[in-house]
Amino acid sequence: MELRHLRYFCVAARELNMTRAAAKLHMAQPPLTRQINNLEKELGVRLFDRGSRGLALTAAGHFFYEHTLQILEKVDTTVTDTRRIARSHRQLFSVGFVPSVFYGQLPLLVRELRQKDDVELTLVELTSVQQIQALKAGRIDIGFGRLRLDDPEVEQEVLFEEPLMAALPKGHPLEGTTPSMAQLAEYPLILFPATPRPSMADTVLGMFRRRGLKITVAQEANEVQTALGLVASEMGITLVPEQVKRVQRDGISFVYLAESHITIPILCSRRRDEPPSPVMREANAILEVLVENRRSGRYP
Repeated sequence: MELRHLRYFCVAARELNMTRAAAKLHMAQPPLTRQINNLEKELGVRLFDRGSRGLALTAAGHFFYEHTLQILEKVDTTVTDTRRIARSHRQLFSVGFVPSVFYGQLPLLVRELRQKDDVELTLVELTSVQQIQALKAGRIDIGFGRLRLDDPEVEQEVLFEEPLMAALPKGHPLEGTTPSMAQLAEYPLILFPATPRPSMADTVLGMFRRRGLKITVAQEANEVQTALGLVASEMGITLVPEQVKRVQRDGISFVYLAESHITIPILCSRRRDEPPSPVMREANAILEVLVENRRSGRYP
């Protein structure tokens, strides 16, 4: 399957008429029909219903059309951005991150790098597991996550350990206290992210299980903001890294845990044994300052 086949299909799906679609594509109608037929054979599904009134997309055809549009849009954007970067002679530097690390000092790293005239910075929201794969594939240059993962091609540096806090609905019986894990286990729990796993959700589950505590999972969410929304809706409580308390969210109280040693790391992931580029050296220098600010209590 080639990109041209996807483009042919999209034009045919818009026009729902092979003659008009062929004219739009500046080709004859019989070759276009053969290309669409071959695409259906390769997929093993019918994309069009062919009747006396012309073409109509099948349910599979509608699904394939919507996703093909996204693929082609991504390809076009990538080509445009690649040409722009080549013209500007700027070095591309891609940062992967989990959302919960963006409530602290990481935005300062982004701000500093964006001010560099020779750097084209891109940000990609990825889970910790996805960051490892993206680093190995060269899609990102550095990642910031929460999960310790063992991979021979990637090195992980613990920037610092961050206390966990409980996010509670306003008026909750534990509001204003420093609850123990045993006390928290008495209430329905909201986990995030739901997928892909392993993730912070598994880390939190493990904290309860290691203490022999049984919990009830009320809901799983894909993002921390969704989890907080569910807390505000009084569906349950959730555990979040300390930096998340910076979020100003109505209907939520954040409380520290009685077990102050319960923490979760912020990890920086890089490709192992790769000589640092000039941009990476600058990023590392900025990180050293930000980490020292955190450890010494000087917050942004």
